[in-house]
Amino acid sequence: MSTLFSPLTLGSLALDNRIVISPMCQYSADNGKTTHWHDMHLGNLAQSGAGLLIIEATAVEPEGRITYGDVGLWDDETEAALAKTLTAVRSHSDMPIAVQLAHAGRKASCEKPWDGGCAIDPNHANGWQVVAPSAVPFREGDPIPESLSKSRIAEIVQAFAQSAKRSVRLGFDAIEIHSAHGYLLHQFLSPHANKRDDEYGGSFENRTRIVFEVYDAIREAVGNNYPVGIRISASDWVSDGWDIDQSVALAKLLKARGCDFIDVSSGGLHIEQRIPLGPNYQVPFAARIKSETGMTTIAVGLITEAEQAEAITFTGQADAIALARGILYDPRWPW
Repeated sequence: MSTLFSPLTLGSLALDNRIVISPMCQYSADNGKTTHWHDMHLGNLAQSGAGLLIIEATAVEPEGRITYGDVGLWDDETEAALAKTLTAVRSHSDMPIAVQLAHAGRKASCEKPWDGGCAIDPNHANGWQVVAPSAVPFREGDPIPESLSKSRIAEIVQAFAQSAKRSVRLGFDAIEIHSAHGYLLHQFLSPHANKRDDEYGGSFENRTRIVFEVYDAIREAVGNNYPVGIRISASDWVSDGWDIDQSVALAKLLKARGCDFIDVSSGGLHIEQRIPLGPNYQVPFAARIKSETGMTTIAVGLITEAEQAEAITFTGQADAIALARGILYDPRWPW
């Protein structure tokens, strides 16, 4: 029997198989609102036969979008648009659908990738003032981010909670908290982006504080039986940054709080990262977290072949695998 095609549970959510569709930004939203593009795109993926579809990084406030074309879930208009999209998708599929709630922090206010992807000055059209743990830009020459006050941190934590409430109201089957790829929560975790000297900076306990505040606020908003997981970058791939040892420690603490799954990626925080790209290059991170924490774990990263995915789940390196570009190129991959 195929392990890849055996059932899996993420908390209270039962999946028919262990193939997950990763969140993939489409840069095609209208002021945070999903459009007919999303109806077509997500509807297509919902016919793929995968066990779970996670929709793209969905900003909890307008300033949290990577680009001005990103999806959001911060008010009644963005919620109504997503409701229409979900209705369209679910009229033809019963696949479970999760949402990834996100804030881009200092990597927000960018051009769409096909227009260069560079940071947009806050005084220019389609740009805004970005925020971060500290006034340290992602790239030299980028606009300087505003260092978040403690009151703004509290507002962002509550924005995650409010978006979580909207997610439940919309009927999403699970929530994934985006704490990876150099976006805001990852920026707090990494000493390379977090230079604070208050209770949100310095020690491991302080740098992880906002992640637990966001998780706890979402958990309070959705209840104990609703599936909530997290995506992390297990390594910055830069010395003296966030690493796998800290990731294991974070996962243990999240599991103790009742976090239902962890989606293990890497990188995205520092422009000097050196990533040894190749098949399964991130799987060892997922394997170690699963081995040392027992947390339900999803592996990602250049997983393209059926035998490769089967081997990862069969050998217990991860409980599930997630596909992004592979399933974008071949939307019938699970078939």
